Amino acid sequence: MSIRRFAGALSLLMLPTMSWAHAGSSAGWLHPLSGIDHLLAMIAVGVWSVQLGGRAVWIVPGAFVVFMFFGGVIGFEHIELPLTEVGVALSVVLLGLAIAFHQRLPVWLAAAATALFGIFHGYAHGYEMPLMQNKLIYTTGFLATTATLHLVGAFGAHFIQKIQRGKGLLQLSGAASALCGIWLFFNAL
Repeated sequence: MSIRRFAGALSLLMLPTMSWAHAGSSAGWLHPLSGIDHLLAMIAVGVWSVQLGGRAVWIVPGAFVVFMFFGGVIGFEHIELPLTEVGVALSVVLLGLAIAFHQRLPVWLAAAATALFGIFHGYAHGYEMPLMQNKLIYTTGFLATTATLHLVGAFGAHFIQKIQRGKGLLQLSGAASALCGIWLFFNAL
């Protein structure tokens, strides 16, 4: 991929996304797809888990999803969780850096980090739930979409690592994600 194409793709990712996922019966399923912050973080969790290998492939994304549920419950109740958007943006930065530098952490520490990220993402989803939405359907939707995005990242990383220069491509994508996260961080302040 040329630098020009990569820069073009990166600039498209930085465009504001429409908030089409916040209404109707499909809001829960679509909400994780409605913002680049959620999309990048959830795919990155899957990518990083594959880089870590072994049991991390299912423990790290699993921790994110479980704690995302708890964050969603806190959000439903509108309990104040300060700096939520900053926490979401930092998750994109830190996951991107972990991928870029192929950061190897013990599984328990990687799971704890993604669990913390999951709380912030879940809170954002729960807090923004449309008033007339069924909580069970909404929650099932955003958790299922999140798990699917983790799988997209994991399968993508698995196959990309097999191609020539694939590991470098993953690290480059992690760096690009971290840059997007920095942009999101400054927009959240």
